[in-house]
Amino acid sequence: MRVIGLTGSIGMGKSTTAAMFAEQGIPVFDADAAVHALYATGGEAVPLVEAAFPGVTKDGAVDREALRQAILGAPEAIRRIGEIVHPLVHQKREAFFDAVRARKLEIAVLDVPLLLENGGDSIVDALVVVSSTPEIQRARALAREGMTPERLDAILAQQMPDAEKRRRADFVIDTSHGLEPARAQVAAVLEAVRDPAWVSRRKSLGDT
Repeated sequence: MRVIGLTGSIGMGKSTTAAMFAEQGIPVFDADAAVHALYATGGEAVPLVEAAFPGVTKDGAVDREALRQAILGAPEAIRRIGEIVHPLVHQKREAFFDAVRARKLEIAVLDVPLLLENGGDSIVDALVVVSSTPEIQRARALAREGMTPERLDAILAQQMPDAEKRRRADFVIDTSHGLEPARAQVAAVLEAVRDPAWVSRRKSLGDT
């Protein structure tokens, strides 16, 4: 099984691109969706987060805005949330991989917003960065409900610059020209990664 790591900064079109891989029959592990499930009513993270940050849960689920306010500008609190959530997401990811292997599928996608920031590119065979122009990125992000210029700037400050992500990528999917050109780029990535001659970045980094 070859693992494609899919990442990109906010507003670049990563979720839409992930859906394009799914359209091609490729199983996709959505890290954000996994976190949402962990925070939802009955989620495994709910009691752990409440114990660490009393008052940030409501009706049996994590109130994400309350949690955001509780950890805002507090590196130690952010680290604590990571210690709670990351092992749980890792378990979900490994269960996803096990299911893909059981189906004997040749490719899977890991959709992770902060894949590069967290060093997750070391566990993938190919790194795909979704990108666009700064103008389109900003317009898309600001169209999201509740997004403000100040909040967007704060989010971007926590993310690796797009230019650096593109530099590290094996493939860049440019979403600035519409859906069909992006679909063509997704197809090209799959064709390349399916090629028996494709060399995994893990092997190039010395991971056998």
